[in-house]
Amino acid sequence: MDEFAVIERFFRGRGAARSDVHVGVGDDAAIVSPAPGRELVLTTDTLVAGRHFPAEGFPAHALGHRALAVNLSDMAAMGAAPAWALMSLTLPEADETWLEAFADGFSSLAERLDVALVGGNLAVGSLTVCVTLAGQGERGHLLKRSGAREGDALYVTGRLGGGTAGLRALRAGAPIDHPQVRTYARPEPRVEAGRILARHAHAAIDVSDGLLGDLAKLLAASGGLGADLSSVAMPLASGAKLEDALGPSDDYELLVSLPEAEGEQVATQLGCEWHRIGCITAGPGIRLDGEAVMAESRGYRHFS
Repeated sequence: MDEFAVIERFFRGRGAARSDVHVGVGDDAAIVSPAPGRELVLTTDTLVAGRHFPAEGFPAHALGHRALAVNLSDMAAMGAAPAWALMSLTLPEADETWLEAFADGFSSLAERLDVALVGGNLAVGSLTVCVTLAGQGERGHLLKRSGAREGDALYVTGRLGGGTAGLRALRAGAPIDHPQVRTYARPEPRVEAGRILARHAHAAIDVSDGLLGDLAKLLAASGGLGADLSSVAMPLASGAKLEDALGPSDDYELLVSLPEAEGEQVATQLGCEWHRIGCITAGPGIRLDGEAVMAESRGYRHFS
């Protein structure tokens, strides 16, 4: 099949059917209509074989899910509702079995979270997936990394270190449906939790590069504040160690700064685990159990 046959067979009509999509897959560009009173939110992420997922043996269905999920996690951190996706897919060959599984993995998550695939691009080359996701949120109620305040409590959704533990299990030979591997291969973006938190939180970021590294970004964006963390309070995923949670993790959970009273109020509304792990301080730097830690060296960075 050539690229146009691949697009027609595997990608036209994928994802949710939305009434605000006027032109989708198959034209030079998409045409959509954001709702009145909403702000447009845009994010993009690229997954490269051998860098963001194993180059050999990683299931196409899981890759399709993961390619959308990592972008949905960014949307969740902003408190926005995802709506429209563009996908650029570079493939070494047009393997029909692989394409069907990949498209199904992408579509099942897209349909569940009301995302329409509205366009993209195909090319021949090393396996790479780039998804651009657009969403919308109520004007004045979108979350940012900036905005944390002294005295805020720090919470995380879910459990930490599961991405690293899952990849470790996969490399050790565990099957893709093993519970630990599933946490890495098919992360669950906290979209609904993000939308609820947008009404309560002062700042948020998704924990994709590691808790300490991403917390450092939030603190810097909020004017150079600091944080005290408790290792005892860290909610570790199955098979994870504390270092897995603190360093590069691929967790795609939300790290949120908000008043403790607000944190307790929303606990039953989020539909996921919700753990207080520390607080925001006026003094700069991050302390774990009272000891200063070098956050910048613990997060994932390209080219370093």
